[in-house]
This record gives sequence, C-alpha cells and structure tokens, in this order.
Amino acid sequence: MPELPEVETIARDLAATGIVGKILTGAGVYWGRTIAEPSVKEFCRLIRHKTIAGVRRRGKFLVFDLVGGENLLIHLRMSGRLHWASQHQKRDRHEHVVLRFSDGCELRFHDPRKFGRIYLTPEAETFLGGLGPEPLDPNFTVELLQSMLKSRKRLLKPLMLDQNFIAGIGNIYADEALWESKLHPQRNSDALSRKDVAALHAAIQNVLRRGLKNLGTSLGSGKSNFYSVGRRRGRNRDELNVFRRTGEPCPRCAAKIQRIVVGQRSTHICSKCQRVKI
Repeated sequence: MPELPEVETIARDLAATGIVGKILTGAGVYWGRTIAEPSVKEFCRLIRHKTIAGVRRRGKFLVFDLVGGENLLIHLRMSGRLHWASQHQKRDRHEHVVLRFSDGCELRFHDPRKFGRIYLTPEAETFLGGLGPEPLDPNFTVELLQSMLKSRKRLLKPLMLDQNFIAGIGNIYADEALWESKLHPQRNSDALSRKDVAALHAAIQNVLRRGLKNLGTSLGSGKSNFYSVGRRRGRNRDELNVFRRTGEPCPRCAAKIQRIVVGQRSTHICSKCQRVKI
C-alpha cells in the first residue's frame, strides 16, 4: 500500500503536470465499488464542470480541492495508481475510473486488486478529521509523540500503523523507523524512555524524508506495485535496511534480518539490534 512518501510523490507529480486549473467534463466508472461516496450516478453527475483548485496529501489520501469548496478524495489502498491518458487511448481493464477533462486529457485510476476508493464530498473532514498528526509537520515534536505514546498501552508496531495515531505510516516505513531507532516492534508504547521516544521521532522523520527524496518505494515491476504519475517507479528500495531483507545481514551489526509477525502484519527486524525489554 502506498504510504506517505508515495502519496506525497503522486500529489507533487500531479501538480507538476498542470492539473490545477483543469476543468472536469465527466467521469466513466467501470467498477462501481470504487466510488465510496456518493452513489455512482450522483458522482458522475456532480463531478461535471468542476475545476481543480489544488492537489495535496493528508495521511494516505490524495485530496483534490475543487472550486466551490468540495473535495475529491482518493485512497489508493493496495494497488491503486493514477496516470494520464488521451481520450483516444484504449482503456485497460484495470482502469476502473476515468476522470475526463475539457482539454481532452483523462486521469485514469488503475487498480488491479480493486481495493482503492474514491469519495466526492463537501465535508472532507468527515473522512480526514480522525487522522492522527502528520509526522513531518513542525508541530509533530518529540514532546507530542511522548505524550501520545504514554497515553496508550499498545505494542509499538500496530500502534504506528494506526492512522488515527499517526497519519501516513505503513508497513515499510514502520519497520525501517523501528530498526533505525533500535526499538523492538513488540515494545509497549507507554514503557519507552525519553531517549527511546527521541530516537523513534528522529527515525520516523528520517525514513520518511529519505523515501520522499527517492520518490517512494517500488518493490517490484508488477502491475500492483507502486508507480507514480507517468508510471515512474520510486528509487527507495535500495536504501531499505530491513524491510523484505529476511536472511540478509543487518547493515549495522551483520546479524541476519528476521521476519516475524506482529499484530498479524509481516515485520522485519534485527533481533540483535532490536531487543525486547521486559
């Protein structure tokens, strides 16, 4: 699933291609469940003649601000991606929603696994308001993270994946941040020392900024992997230290990377660097 660096990369790429100011003339919906709200019929009616005022990211959501105050929200989920096409280009069977613009361009939502969702709403906060703080925001301080961790008693890894706790972090960057901060994913959140929290805070921001610099993480070349606009692949895979490196030597201590399951999620650790403290 695309995480903060991948979704932010897509938002920036869309802005760079000149989507702001484009006028929507309609939409084609070929897998109805992709439209989460409103109904498909209403979506197709309401999207007509809307102008894109801006594009941004909130958590793992792409947010298109529309002139008039409405918002088009896209959650890519496991395999969703967006790309531009000509109105004359044949539609791929995995392109489940096509947004059509007055200049003849189409923005197509490609989603082989069909988990992605699109919302058209006058109240974006209905969907975004419950998200946790943005981890790269200046207001996301060590002190804030410490108070958040202390107020909960949960295992670190599942808590980091909870979008109501921190927005935008998924499996890849959680594993990388926990390794960088030398924290075991099964540590209890309320038992971390001030030094532990500071290390985790720095690691979260480091791995996310590295992911952004590298335009996200593409783990393969399959149709369900991450691609940004224009089918551009991210470069961050080569800078991952533990994620999907089971059996390889830890870059810090040379012990073998292990794969364990925490909260029903595949998790990659160095058992020598990241020890469980009772």
